[in-house]
Amino acid sequence: MTAIISAARLASDLAGPVPPVLLDARWRLGGPPGREEYAAGHLPGAVHVDLETELAGPVGPGTGRHPLPALDVFGTAMRRAGVSTGRDVVVYDGGQGWAAARAWWLLRRTGHPSVRVLDGGLAAWDGPLTTEVPAPAEGDFVPRPVTSGVLSADGAAALARDGLLLDARAAERYRGETEPVDPVAGHVPGAVSAPTTENTGPDGTYLPASELAARFRELGATDGTAVGVYCGSGVSAAHQVLALELAGVEAALYVGSWSEWAADPDREVATGPLPG
Repeated sequence: MTAIISAARLASDLAGPVPPVLLDARWRLGGPPGREEYAAGHLPGAVHVDLETELAGPVGPGTGRHPLPALDVFGTAMRRAGVSTGRDVVVYDGGQGWAAARAWWLLRRTGHPSVRVLDGGLAAWDGPLTTEVPAPAEGDFVPRPVTSGVLSADGAAALARDGLLLDARAAERYRGETEPVDPVAGHVPGAVSAPTTENTGPDGTYLPASELAARFRELGATDGTAVGVYCGSGVSAAHQVLALELAGVEAALYVGSWSEWAADPDREVATGPLPG
């Protein structure tokens, strides 16, 4: 099963005998709370999940801005939304795809077998919206601990030396020309700039798998190369991990990302384009 679903296919599946569980994960960095947008209108049957409190845990020393949530908190939120192991899940957000990909990544890494992201997000949906808040039956999904596909700061540093570490932030943040969020500008030494925005076309939908594969090959994702991704705080990087999966490349996520790396004064910071 592919990691994305088109709006037309989602409409068909929702009309089927066992429709997928719908999660509304709208969120914007520095923007209004996604729950307000959800209340103004959402896909029928969708339940809102909050990135800050349910798809991420409390910020602590050295955690980065969006650490992994506690399993009991995440599991409670998913079951409240009706998520069960034997039922498909579809996640969408406002169109950027970052928050939906974070929910997809968490569900997949904690053991859910069938999760897809609405390609293009809410902007791609031309069906009805509602303000009615559903009350789904309690789900049975119990998340497992995340034991693979995750990088620590040391693991990210090693991968930048011996494999391929992709920086999913805007290129100017990678180069250290600007840093609107974190206290230090620059990138992990040896990381390669790969802005998440280049995973999608003008309409916000993912590029075809062949084009994504060509993009990541050009960046260094060749056969046998271990690949990891980071961003500012482990949200947009999940979008990159999903794009890599569409391209047939397995990648690990550095959850702490730049917000964790830059908070440690002992860690080296690089600026400018990658030499070579």
